[in-house]
Amino acid sequence: MIFAFVGLLYLQVNYIREIAKNQDEQFDETVKRSLYQIAHGLELNETSQLLKDQISKWGKKSSIKNNLPIDNILGKGQQSLILQNPDKWTANRSDLNVESISMQSNNTRGSGKSSLNSQSQSIQESLYERYDNSKNLLSEVIGQMMKADEKPIEERIEFKQLKTYIEAGLANNNLTLPFQYAVIDNNRNIVYKSADFEITNPKKVFSQILFPNDPISKLYTLQVVFPTRNQYELSSIKFIIPSIIFSLLLLAVFTTTLYIILQQKHLSEIKKDFVSNMTHELKTPVAGISIAGQMLGDENLINTLEQAGPLSKSASFNRITRTIRDETKRLQFLIDKVLQISLMEDGRSIMKIKKLDANELLLNIAQIFDIQVEKCGGTLELELDAVEATIYVDEMHFTNVLFNLMENAVKYRKPDVPLKLIARTENVNEKIWISIQDNGIGIKKENMKKVFDRFYRVHTGNVHDVKGFGLGLAYVKKIVEELNGTIKVESELNMGTKFIINLSYIQ
Repeated sequence: MIFAFVGLLYLQVNYIREIAKNQDEQFDETVKRSLYQIAHGLELNETSQLLKDQISKWGKKSSIKNNLPIDNILGKGQQSLILQNPDKWTANRSDLNVESISMQSNNTRGSGKSSLNSQSQSIQESLYERYDNSKNLLSEVIGQMMKADEKPIEERIEFKQLKTYIEAGLANNNLTLPFQYAVIDNNRNIVYKSADFEITNPKKVFSQILFPNDPISKLYTLQVVFPTRNQYELSSIKFIIPSIIFSLLLLAVFTTTLYIILQQKHLSEIKKDFVSNMTHELKTPVAGISIAGQMLGDENLINTLEQAGPLSKSASFNRITRTIRDETKRLQFLIDKVLQISLMEDGRSIMKIKKLDANELLLNIAQIFDIQVEKCGGTLELELDAVEATIYVDEMHFTNVLFNLMENAVKYRKPDVPLKLIARTENVNEKIWISIQDNGIGIKKENMKKVFDRFYRVHTGNVHDVKGFGLGLAYVKKIVEELNGTIKVESELNMGTKFIINLSYIQ
């Protein structure tokens, strides 16, 4: 599934990238072609204007001299013929004279010889004059074009109409998006620009030289930018948006499925560890109760105790009953812990809140653990520094909280280092802090965020090397939060751990 999905995403990304590249290249080519056509059109307009001016000028001279209309001096058809093919006109000049003479002779057949010669000479002189006029006209136009670069660019281009030219040129190539433009000289100084012209990305500027036949020092460049180019290109590939949406949906479903699979695998491992640890944890008190019950039912043992005397018999029975009572309490505590966690998850936990002294609670629990710490060869220090120590808590649950924290300190001690356990109360920022600190094995940084999760146990190699099934700290956090308090942990590997409970006190 991962391989197929990655392959699908790779193909889609490449497809989109290729489409965007082609659109970008097509856009660049279209704009460049449009700008070239605009520049060429400006050259044609300038040439056309010069030609009109010269035709008008020479036509007036000829009409004044011969007292004839300009169309009679240089007919429309002959003007076009001479202007388009002046060389051909010169080469065929004699043929045209002969042909004209022949045509005139046919029209005047039957007339006298002197009349024919006179008309032929008149036609020939008229054609000569027309040819000279056309030749002078073309020479004058070419001269004016050679001197056009001497004029200021403002006289050669009407800047107010330049926007219209650009719009028309782009429209001819099916581009109608907004644009900004400017005309710069050879030194890159702006000669004219539109009101909103601004270059944000030099790579997105299109340039076209105006009048490219001018000298290099007098060249002008038209620059055009398209502010909405990205939106235009995106709109051209909007058909692929549904494909992207379905791909993202597929990604979300795939990620969710993969997460559920991994979560189920993790929960399965937790369940397996919980059943194994719970079975091992419950065996100890059950075994103690079972041994004590067997001892009470052993007649030989009872006879031996009776022979030893009443005092010995009473002491032995007290020890057996105390063992049964302690192991029963321990078993009951483990069962209650599991049930309480379940009730809290369902929101059905009932807390019996009352006023208690935090110093007294911690003192009572410290007295119970003092013997266990001594058996480990360690010491327990009690620092009751809190002046304001009255708190609202549930006595049973909060006692279990402190009991759990001290029990963990004993469980996770270093086997080769004497245990040093510090229980402290103090007032900080109008709160009471209750801390349990040890010099045990500590917790890795990557495990710090998980220690309060249900069923989570820090891996120590053997699952059963330390008793418990990962509910102690989850229970502690739930109880503290139910009491509107907070708990945090500070630890460093092989340096020890410190749990700090923060509660509001009653003044």
